[in-house]
Amino acid sequence: MEQLLSQFNKKIILCSHSPRRKQILQGLDLDVKITSVEVQEDYPSSLSYDEIAEYLANKKAAAYNKQLLDNEVLLCADTLVFEQDKALGKPKNLLEAKQMLHSLSGATHEVITGCVLRNNEKKISFSEKTSVYFSNISDSEIDYYLNKYNPIDKAGAYGIQEWIGMSRIEKIEGDYYNVMGLPAYSVWKYLKEM
Repeated sequence: MEQLLSQFNKKIILCSHSPRRKQILQGLDLDVKITSVEVQEDYPSSLSYDEIAEYLANKKAAAYNKQLLDNEVLLCADTLVFEQDKALGKPKNLLEAKQMLHSLSGATHEVITGCVLRNNEKKISFSEKTSVYFSNISDSEIDYYLNKYNPIDKAGAYGIQEWIGMSRIEKIEGDYYNVMGLPAYSVWKYLKEM
């Protein structure tokens, strides 16, 4: 166990204010420091929907211009929800959140998180896809969720770890934590290469 802990004596510089990403990294027993960069979250129309999240994560990593210490690894991520090839980011308001949840009701959608890990010697870029199967969600259930929880800071207007995820997601195929915003298994796997 000591060898494992000494292998991961790196500090993760998480370029995100997402409390869920921080929670996932801390669950991996990693030392996390939070920072952020301002970038326009636009992308070339020529990208396939599988490439967009990773493109945006790379854009954030490129915008981070502070010098990393030898024991630091920068982690940038972007999560998008795709329903019938349409990207659903974070809703701008409750009306848009309600529209998103209506579109996800009774349907399958994809959650794709793009990630970049970078230190002073190396950069690894990857993305993870998870399929999510929602049962039908009634108007009253959507209203209940919107009134009790905060969908504004979540891609697709929902949190899998919250009431709507627990009560209305029939199944997922892929990494559960990816739907929360960070594919824990892949991050851990690629950190070992840094």
